[in-house]
Amino acid sequence: MHPSYRASRPKHMTMQRMPKTRIMYIENKSASLNGAARIGRVMFSKSGRSISYRGRTFQSLKGGGFKANYFDIETGEQFWISGPRKDGKDRLYEDSSVPVEIDEDVADEYWRDIRSKRLD
Repeated sequence: MHPSYRASRPKHMTMQRMPKTRIMYIENKSASLNGAARIGRVMFSKSGRSISYRGRTFQSLKGGGFKANYFDIETGEQFWISGPRKDGKDRLYEDSSVPVEIDEDVADEYWRDIRSKRLD
């Protein structure tokens, strides 16, 4: 692209970068080692230092957490947030009886692309 083209484009034609999103496993570790867990789509900040999910913002504990890697910046609650596993064994402790909820808006994509299950 010629350098002058960018400068001459009208503002409404300026390319805006879409926020990066990803389906992630999100487990609340504040009350116990086997907390409520979800599979849902998170949005990464431009800097990549924070993650947003359902109106909450999480920042990295930078290795300072006990069985958690992020904290909610408003409540201080600690969470384990990671990419979901193909085998579905996302919990740190497999013996948990707490079910993992899957957000409806990502369910098809999760089962098809991550778990490689055929959708009928």
